[in-house]
Amino acid sequence: MPPAFPERAAWGTAQSLRAWQEQALRAYFGTDGRQPGPRDFLTVATPGAGKTTFALRLARELLERRIIVAVTIICPTEHLKRQWAESAARVGIKIDPEFQNAQGSVGKDFHGIAVTYATVAARPALHRNRTEARKTLIIFDEVHHAGDGLSWGDAVREAFEPAARRLSLSGTPFRTDINPIPFVQYEEGPDGVRRSRADYTYGYGPALADGVVRPVIFLAYAGEMRWRTRAGDEITATLGEPLTQDQMSQAWRAALDPKGDWMTQVLAAADRRLTELRRAIPDAAGLVIATDHEAARAYAKKLRAVSGQGATIVLSDDPTASKKIKQFGEGEDRWMVAVRMVSEGVDIPRLAVGVYATSTSTPLFFAQAIGRFVRARRRGETASVFLPSVPTLMGHAAEMEIERDHVLDRPVREDGLDDDLLAEANRQNDGPDDVAGEELAFETVEASATFDRVLYDGGEFGMHAEPGSAEEEEYLGIPGLLEPEQVGALLRKRQAEQLANERRRKTGDPRVDRTTAEDLAVLRKELQGLVGAWNHRTGQPHGVIHNDLRRSCGGPAIAQASSDDISKRIAKIREWATKRRS
Repeated sequence: MPPAFPERAAWGTAQSLRAWQEQALRAYFGTDGRQPGPRDFLTVATPGAGKTTFALRLARELLERRIIVAVTIICPTEHLKRQWAESAARVGIKIDPEFQNAQGSVGKDFHGIAVTYATVAARPALHRNRTEARKTLIIFDEVHHAGDGLSWGDAVREAFEPAARRLSLSGTPFRTDINPIPFVQYEEGPDGVRRSRADYTYGYGPALADGVVRPVIFLAYAGEMRWRTRAGDEITATLGEPLTQDQMSQAWRAALDPKGDWMTQVLAAADRRLTELRRAIPDAAGLVIATDHEAARAYAKKLRAVSGQGATIVLSDDPTASKKIKQFGEGEDRWMVAVRMVSEGVDIPRLAVGVYATSTSTPLFFAQAIGRFVRARRRGETASVFLPSVPTLMGHAAEMEIERDHVLDRPVREDGLDDDLLAEANRQNDGPDDVAGEELAFETVEASATFDRVLYDGGEFGMHAEPGSAEEEEYLGIPGLLEPEQVGALLRKRQAEQLANERRRKTGDPRVDRTTAEDLAVLRKELQGLVGAWNHRTGQPHGVIHNDLRRSCGGPAIAQASSDDISKRIAKIREWATKRRS
């Protein structure tokens, strides 16, 4: 079945569902569509794929069959309650997003309510009584929040154990603590480790191939940072080069400091990219995800200076935040600046450019943040995310297509995917972050940006360049309407042209005076060329090939790999090519 294009997918405004949504419904009701469906069902679908549409279509079907008579939607945030209620109204399901525990019961005009996980945890017995009184479908939006702590998990289990039906949704990698998520099934693998089992999965890779989500181009910026410590010492470090953990943390913090030029230069580049995208997507918008309120206001001032237009500022303690988000989503303004609260679930399809200006680096938060930019409204739209050239973020960007299950029975933090900081990252935050987890008192003296490279589909493209240079402009000017394979082809073409120009500029041994960083860049480019060739021969996505190489050879993600790691992978893929020919 060919996928329905996004513009034909909105239930209530068109007759067609997307192919994956129809397949998920068949998985629930059976191929003949006549089965009553299971009591519990877990759907994992990439951000922007249309989980809300699927869930509400399922709810509508269950209501019409009288399998249920009420719906309760559990959301991570207050804003999402209203967003769900608005979407439900479009399919004829009346949801009260203003329900409070003190009310006890919901008005007769409503089919159900939308509440937060925190609201349920405050009075689980109340919600159990409501659930027992009527045959109810419970929709858990981003169900991993039900495992935020044992107390929350116990409350959710107590409140909704009597439910007639439970639909769990997730759009991002599950957290890796060892708290079981209520109503999620776990299966023990051959290694004795229990992993969550989804009833239907629709990952970013398939969604990209179907044209349901946009391809994401990551533009990484390095640069020289100089700061003064509490003791009065001045330290200089270059973001994008090998650094100790403390040096990296402080260089990263200096880059995000509004007092330096790094953010000014990156915001200017992002605004130029947004201008290019608006040629093909006239209402395309940008979002800066800031660390704290002070930084958000400072970034907004910089954006006004860069673009000539003001930016919408959304702060976590602003009672009008939901209204501002809705107005921005429906308008044509260029920029929004938010303190991370829009990292999860917020639906603004016109967001196409992002600036990752926060020090929060957990995989779950990163995936949620990038999810704000991937929703496609028509085929060919691209998204661009600007971020610091930090190994952790580069690794997340390179592994966009990896799907993870929730894993029990193993030590926390085994693979760096623990997300204990997620709740803190999404709640109100009035002061600056401490990047390394402790106070790093210092004063930024200088912070300047350098265009580092582009990451796309697990590969890296581009060479170090100054902001405003022709090399940078070649990537900022990538057209806003391209199919995923066209994006890859164009990046490879520009990479080849830049390398050819570099060779023409040099004389003698091209390795003379080359730095370690340049050596790494050359090896990465060689590996990327081989991965591209293997992609053409096998049809495997670049990201999958990189993951297979990493499994075969060991070592970290490509962004953090050493020259020896990359050399091993080059040898391995050449070995694959030789065996395939023979």
